[in-house]
Amino acid sequence: MKYYIIAGEASGDLHGSNLMKALKTEDASAEIRFWGGDLMQAVGGTLVKHYKERAFMGFIEVVMNLNKIFKDISFCKNDISSFKPDVIVFIDNSGFNLRIAKWAKAAGFKTSYYISPQVWASRASRVKAIKRDIDNMYVILPFVKPFYKKHGYDVTFVGHPLIDAIANRKQVGVLKFREDHQLGEKPIISLLPGSRKQEITKMLSVMLSLVDEYPTHQFVIAGAPSQDYSFYETFIKASNVKFISNKTYDLLSVSTAALVTSGTATLETALFKIPQVVCYKGSTISYQIAKRIITLKFISLVNLVMDREVVTELIQNDFNKKNLKKELDKILDPETRTKLFLDYYELEKKLGGVGASKKTASLIYKSIKP
Repeated sequence: MKYYIIAGEASGDLHGSNLMKALKTEDASAEIRFWGGDLMQAVGGTLVKHYKERAFMGFIEVVMNLNKIFKDISFCKNDISSFKPDVIVFIDNSGFNLRIAKWAKAAGFKTSYYISPQVWASRASRVKAIKRDIDNMYVILPFVKPFYKKHGYDVTFVGHPLIDAIANRKQVGVLKFREDHQLGEKPIISLLPGSRKQEITKMLSVMLSLVDEYPTHQFVIAGAPSQDYSFYETFIKASNVKFISNKTYDLLSVSTAALVTSGTATLETALFKIPQVVCYKGSTISYQIAKRIITLKFISLVNLVMDREVVTELIQNDFNKKNLKKELDKILDPETRTKLFLDYYELEKKLGGVGASKKTASLIYKSIKP
């Protein structure tokens, strides 16, 4: 069968690559055309556009790039029409994907959505369009299924693909990883400042302001695959700071604590059982707009899944050196760490076991199989 997959950022590329592997197991002669990144490209198929070409963050950045976004939408529609897929699989990336879905459904294409748009966080009115335009929705967070049910839409909870991604990774020995990256023996505090330039710029300087306060630790920046070292280098002023690109899972596996920009990384850090402080700061205008449309009491996926505060969230003006040091001291304390570990184990149970990618691929294939 022919599959057209649209993912829009690093996490979508990761989950898209595992879905593609599972689809090829279900359908050995699968023909796949996709928007994604290096991980999806490594699986095989035809890459149409790399997510790096369209990584815009925040309301202002999107408005400034509207012309390019509309050109990409038009190009995508034409490309789908030429390819004539048996199914289009959308992965997260709602701003782009929901526009394509509306057109695709009207044009007679079968539509599946893997990793739901965050309609549970804001603009729940979008559920009406999703019900109209998406044939099958596969959700990865347990609280999303009852949310959709409340709106009269039956979706399938498949478990979280991060558990697959972590289980499937090639583990590197702790000593070898430290040796390869000259990390020495000091305990590691990992810095995960995000993947887009706008967020890294706002997050990393504050995170690095703590370096001199912890001479017995070393700070290591987890570099995103979408950014070059030269960009990060402008922020690094101390010798006690290391940089490791595109090896976040290996880095987390040897870390003592982490400072993490809100997003998928908060869940990844929790699944590695690493105590963390969740951080977020956007532009003033973007933040004020978001504050008015987002209806959640938490921003981190860890707290949202657990429906209580498990990890501390420092948002906007609360994200400063004084607060960050106070919270980092807490998660370095043995008593706090013990409680966090127990909460993290409970979190993992709620997310289900391995097999999200395989289950989703099987359901997609069955939905289009003659």
